[in-house]
Amino acid sequence: MAVHNGLVLLQIILLPWTVESASEPLSCPDRCGNVLIEYPFGIGAGCYFDESFEVVCDNSSGSPKAILQKIGQEISSYTSYSGSPNIAVNISVTSLSSINNAKGINLTGTPFSFSQRINKFLAIGCDNYANNQQNDSISSNSILTDAGGECISICTSNPSENSDCCDMVCNIPQNSSTKVLDANTSYVYSQSIPQGCTSLSLVDPDWIFSNYLKTPSGLKDKKKIPAVLEWGKYKGVCYEDYNSHTKVCNKDDRCLIQLSSGCTSGGLGMFLLIGAWWLFKFVKRRREIKLKQKFFKRNGGLLLQQELASTEGTIEKTKLFTSKELERATDNFNLNRILGQGGQGTVYKGMLPDGKIVAVKKSKVIDERKVEEFINEMVILSQINHRNVVKLLGCCLETEVPLLVYEFIPNGTLFQYIHDQNEDFPITWEMRLRIAIEVSGALSYLHSAASIPIYHRDIKSTNILLDDKYRAKVSDFGASRSMAVDQTHMTTQVHGTFGYLDPEYFRSSQFTDKSDVYSFGVVLVELLTGEKPIRFTTLEEDKSLAAYFLCAMKEERLFEILDARVMKEGGGDEIIIFAKVAKRCLNLNGKKRPTMREVASELAGIKAWNGASNVIEEDLEEIDCALVKLNVGGLLVCL
Repeated sequence: MAVHNGLVLLQIILLPWTVESASEPLSCPDRCGNVLIEYPFGIGAGCYFDESFEVVCDNSSGSPKAILQKIGQEISSYTSYSGSPNIAVNISVTSLSSINNAKGINLTGTPFSFSQRINKFLAIGCDNYANNQQNDSISSNSILTDAGGECISICTSNPSENSDCCDMVCNIPQNSSTKVLDANTSYVYSQSIPQGCTSLSLVDPDWIFSNYLKTPSGLKDKKKIPAVLEWGKYKGVCYEDYNSHTKVCNKDDRCLIQLSSGCTSGGLGMFLLIGAWWLFKFVKRRREIKLKQKFFKRNGGLLLQQELASTEGTIEKTKLFTSKELERATDNFNLNRILGQGGQGTVYKGMLPDGKIVAVKKSKVIDERKVEEFINEMVILSQINHRNVVKLLGCCLETEVPLLVYEFIPNGTLFQYIHDQNEDFPITWEMRLRIAIEVSGALSYLHSAASIPIYHRDIKSTNILLDDKYRAKVSDFGASRSMAVDQTHMTTQVHGTFGYLDPEYFRSSQFTDKSDVYSFGVVLVELLTGEKPIRFTTLEEDKSLAAYFLCAMKEERLFEILDARVMKEGGGDEIIIFAKVAKRCLNLNGKKRPTMREVASELAGIKAWNGASNVIEEDLEEIDCALVKLNVGGLLVCL
């Protein structure tokens, strides 16, 4: 529909040019004798623009003459004077002997005028005076009307019968159009005057220099000399550039370029090209707008608007970015800008126009269920304001896959620092303890201090980022869910990462706040041991880091499985208290696990430890590491 409308609009734009092009005759006589006849002039019906341009080819004298029918004057040729559209027209020379019977030329009612820019005023003879009056009709005392000016020829001595003529060539005033030509003499020298030497006329300067000045006496035999007519913008028509085929008019609406029969079609081609380009841009823009609207709806834009509208004070905090803004920010999602990849999508480093560095999360191709997850993350993050939770800056929903824009956290993930340790910047025991306290505080805030309780559902070391001061920031809320205050659990399709997944949630599909506690317990064990949540070992019962740790605690082998740096830098009592907190978090019975608020309090107490622990001891006799197993996704895990 948009393409159809665009084509109709293009046809309307080009219609005047098409009509003008169609008005040009395709096959008409183009010559009369040696004179080339070009449109808008023409010979025969339908071959000229209108009656003012009608040319009659008169063969009555034996030599074809091109007569401009409207004014009854012969066209001697087309000539070009510095790009001006004009024709050279023969006009009668008025001599003294016939001056009182001379008939002027009146161009009133035609598009033509005597060219004041090109013609010269020629006064020949003795004491001839030409005065240009300001009136609209032929006057017996004027040579030009509608223009002011004068020209005088004076003889300093008596001319002889056979001598050349006295003459004076004058310029014509440029301030108005000359439509009427007449001649007269105000005074004739009283002595003998050469026959044929009294004449007043407008004349083509080329003729003066090429004919008259070479043989001035030849004027006596001339009955006609050429003068130049021109035409301007006539009936809304301005003709095209002879060289570039473009229409050009100057400020006084006079065409400046000579006519050419192919000019209108050339102009049509140019305007067709411009129109086609404009149409292409118009259709492309319309298609982009419709596609963005489609993506916005598919990516949950309407749902987001509803969610934000129902949550007080969040809509001002959330910015909707355009796709072009984020393309520029990420260098068109250059692979070199990738910060990390996860189950929910890929994260790119970007820079906004104000110089702010951001992280742009580009979700993977998603179905409707995952669109809901994405919008859920957007709404949840818009409600969170905590120093240890990644801040959401905005989103973009007009792309094929939705985009989230976060504050940029420069120092990578906790997973990298634990499992790919850098000797230049090792993660110390003090850093590990501080990170554990910060993450537990953030989760405690989400569970109990936020306006609506929020369960993260995917706590793991790769979702814990470190900022420029190595402070922990919890990220990736794609799987998160908000809960009613009086709601204790939710039943959902199992979602999470093997190794961190709560076994009770895996069996029942019921996710509670204690499921986040279990996942955080695995992170604590990672900090203690430096091991990954799924261990690469041949023993099936030792593949799960959680089960491996619990068995070691039961068998009092804790210090055998600790990371070397923890053993070196940590105090024995601090490590034991830290390990006991982790053990409580990993209890197979969710109801016996501590809340995140209790975990945060117990970890914070380690720094102020004075020899008395407030950690509740748990009986691990119920756990048989060799017998209690769980098949998780085909992986046999000892619990």
